[in-house]
Amino acid sequence: MNVRVVGGIYRSRALKTLRGLALRPSSDRLRETLFNILGPAVRGSIFVDAYAGTGAVGIEAASRGAREVYFFEHHGLAVALIRKNLASLGITGGVTLLSTDAVRGLEMLAGRRVHADFVFVDPPYAAREEYERALEALDCLPLLAPGGRVIVEHSKRWLPPERFTTLERERVVELGDSGLSFYRLSMAA
Repeated sequence: MNVRVVGGIYRSRALKTLRGLALRPSSDRLRETLFNILGPAVRGSIFVDAYAGTGAVGIEAASRGAREVYFFEHHGLAVALIRKNLASLGITGGVTLLSTDAVRGLEMLAGRRVHADFVFVDPPYAAREEYERALEALDCLPLLAPGGRVIVEHSKRWLPPERFTTLERERVVELGDSGLSFYRLSMAA
């Protein structure tokens, strides 16, 4: 699969992927739609790419002007791949790559009092327990900035829960076999 940066200062630059590893990079079309929805709010933001895989979503955020991008990935080969992709684009500042699972990474950022504007959650589609773990952690951790959003990429055949204690889904967008669910902090929380 060819993966390219869709917009911003690294537009059209190719990203490396791994054959044989269970990575499913977000499609160029999906990333383009996602960042068209997020729009200019990405510039100057703090963006978290949980389950980073190739790093394509976080790199897209950096390309579009995010102030800080955090990548979480626990597979060693994928961590090395993200490092290669960052190096090939010359991205050295404003990025932090943590070799950890998503929930530990979220806990680490909350412990550092980082307030993320966007958290992108994209585990393997079949790993529903990973969706639950990440969303439950985001529901109880003080990680989202006021007005911050959690974006979940999932199979369009399955929707993550609509509401948690503090998070509520505000929008679902379907593209091909994929869906994007957008969550905000509930006003009632």
